[in-house]
Amino acid sequence: MQTKSVLTLSDVNAILDAAQKEAEANGWAVTIAVADDGGHLLGLRRLDGAAPMTPGVASEKARSAALGRKETQVFEDMINGGRTAFVSAPLQGMLSGGVPVLVDGQVAGTVGVSGVKPDQDVQIAKAGIAAVA
Repeated sequence: MQTKSVLTLSDVNAILDAAQKEAEANGWAVTIAVADDGGHLLGLRRLDGAAPMTPGVASEKARSAALGRKETQVFEDMINGGRTAFVSAPLQGMLSGGVPVLVDGQVAGTVGVSGVKPDQDVQIAKAGIAAVA
């Protein structure tokens, strides 16, 4: 039987705190979502001033990163690169900003961020992940 790493509540809070710190240091109003390896929401933090649509988008980015087992930037690049048929995949958050939390090469969970430019969403997500890496 195999064992796998999972995110604990303490991990989720550490990710949310570090991601929030990164966003606030840059003056970015975003929503940060943390999901388990199956894409199920474990934590969500909508910062003051974040647009009302950002919680849904951040959650879907986290879900897509979990189910796809990779950064959502890969999906966006595929679509923008001409593989438009991929938009029919059963994922809704195929935009940059969903990043897996990897432990020993396996997905333990994911972080999705929405509210600023794509590279900034990723920067915030990775800052959160660094808190538990």
